[in-house]
Amino acid sequence: MTIAIHHAFLIDGTGDLHDNATVLVRGTKILAAGPSSEVRIPKGAVRIDGRGLSIIPGLIDCHVHLCLGGEPDVVGTLESEQPSYTLLKSATHAKATVEAGFTTVRDVGSRDHSIFTLKQAIDSGLLSGPRIVGAGRAICMIGGHARFIGHEVEGTEQVRRVVAEQIAAGAGVIKIIATGGVLTPGTSPDEAQMTMEELAAAVDAAQQAGKRVAAHAHGAAGMKNAIHAGVRSIEHATLLDDESGNLMKQYGVYMVPTLSALATTAACRPGCGIPESALAKSKSMTKRHQASFKAAHQSGVFIAMGTDAGTPFNYHGENAQELERMVAFGMTPMEAIVASTATAAQLIGIQDSVGTLTKGMEADLVILKGNPLRGIEMLRDRDKIVGVMKAGKFVSGPLAK
Repeated sequence: MTIAIHHAFLIDGTGDLHDNATVLVRGTKILAAGPSSEVRIPKGAVRIDGRGLSIIPGLIDCHVHLCLGGEPDVVGTLESEQPSYTLLKSATHAKATVEAGFTTVRDVGSRDHSIFTLKQAIDSGLLSGPRIVGAGRAICMIGGHARFIGHEVEGTEQVRRVVAEQIAAGAGVIKIIATGGVLTPGTSPDEAQMTMEELAAAVDAAQQAGKRVAAHAHGAAGMKNAIHAGVRSIEHATLLDDESGNLMKQYGVYMVPTLSALATTAACRPGCGIPESALAKSKSMTKRHQASFKAAHQSGVFIAMGTDAGTPFNYHGENAQELERMVAFGMTPMEAIVASTATAAQLIGIQDSVGTLTKGMEADLVILKGNPLRGIEMLRDRDKIVGVMKAGKFVSGPLAK
């Protein structure tokens, strides 16, 4: 079957747009996308009148934790749950994510390897959800940040063994912890964690298996260690300094800012249920985080969208709030959309199949009432989402019925 969405406003993910465009979908692929005057609709195609509608690529969130539910105390909540309950919860989070227009996510830390079971269930059509590139458990030092969703290691040999175990279990990316964090008690975001040798061993072991490495890093010292070790992305990059920013540009390392994580935590008042240490750390870093994002954007660092969805009050399905923050701190709406589509796909390494609406790509797209370039906040308005298509099939919105 061929589906033709015609006379629509097209934002193709590359930065280009067309006022009057047609997108043809056949099977799971984009057959054609471009000006309506240049795209011939074949006989028998199912036609969707796109007048007044915009089409954008399926959005990509490069930093989520499907096992976390946005509870005030996510660490305590996770530790009190049975693993089977966490998996069921993760499935509801996945459904909410794809219904919000996010057709791909990179899950960079889960309590166990059940994230790969969830991926299998979604890929097979058993459950509704986004395409998942999962890390499984994060790799951290003994007593380090994220140990509640991590595998604690010491020494390069153990690092290599754990990386191999993660990949054997199904990891599409390796997540390492290069600094302390907000949610883990007793860790400081400023302090570097894991040794340079351990970080480099993780990158080397991952690269030998054709996988990329994402590094959690708030403080500049940990960022520099991770960049020199060869990571592909710095997650958060909260306390960026000139040297770490220049190194990111020099080595082509991506920033995944996760502005929403600190913002939703810091907005909470004392007594809301967030542990006092996490609340204090988030409030102390929020303005620095915003300044780091602005500096990275102005200097031309590659920025790929990520929310850290699942952290306190940072809910799955509300992922598009990140684009609003990126625009508030200096990006144009087009830049935010590209960061959430083509650039995000490049970071993950799936740019040959998703991220742009061009011939031969997977048919991942979102159809919207109105023009998101005039108000990026419309991406969070469910009444504006006419349909979400993943691999040629409508999975959300009125067109899915």
